[in-house]
Amino acid sequence: MERKILDCPLFQGLPQEMVEAELKDLNCVSRSYQKGEVLYSPRAFSRNLGILLRGTVSVTRGSLPVSVLRPGELFGAAALYNRRPDYVTTLTARTDCEVLFLSQEELDTLMTRQSQVGKNYISYLSERIRFLSGKLEELGPSTAEGRVVRYLMLRAEEGRTLPDCSLTELAGRLGMGRATLYRVLDALEREGMLHREGKTIVWTGYGKDDENEQKTDCADWGGGADLCNDGGMRG
Repeated sequence: MERKILDCPLFQGLPQEMVEAELKDLNCVSRSYQKGEVLYSPRAFSRNLGILLRGTVSVTRGSLPVSVLRPGELFGAAALYNRRPDYVTTLTARTDCEVLFLSQEELDTLMTRQSQVGKNYISYLSERIRFLSGKLEELGPSTAEGRVVRYLMLRAEEGRTLPDCSLTELAGRLGMGRATLYRVLDALEREGMLHREGKTIVWTGYGKDDENEQKTDCADWGGGADLCNDGGMRG
């Protein structure tokens, strides 16, 4: 057995011999993935809990990076104990990797046999909630940049024209002055998160590939010509 499986939060506090015996009895399935291969996506996933044994896996939601999984870490909890037809994130192998899968039934059996596994799983879910809450705060309403990024990202993923109102109205919606909105957009352009192609604004997000970029027409931006002409953005 891979030593890294003992680093998995599911098995904290359990003897190695016990973990090996339980997994052997359950006859769990492992699978190898090549670099660049998608493990889970919103429309293609399995209702299993994955334990990364080898390699690294990137976790993204749309163009937003969420985390990087390393050996011993879990994924797939969002696919268990519910019947939602979609998965919340995309998992892509950053390197060649190997994953051990536990089905919901196997996890139920394991938690019934070993109460510590159940306690560990609850602790893991609690930590995930804290982690994801922190990620939401990064793009939350606490900063002007966070509000603008969230607006642009969500609208681009929906394939909608940005914005769907004048810049003055958009600034009001986002709870900031128009000058602040201009400064944020200018900063995002410098950071490479968006750029201009004539009268088109291209939302590139966080290093998203060119073919996946979401283009948005800014020709109708009321009072927003300064964003699209050759003179660049103005504060």
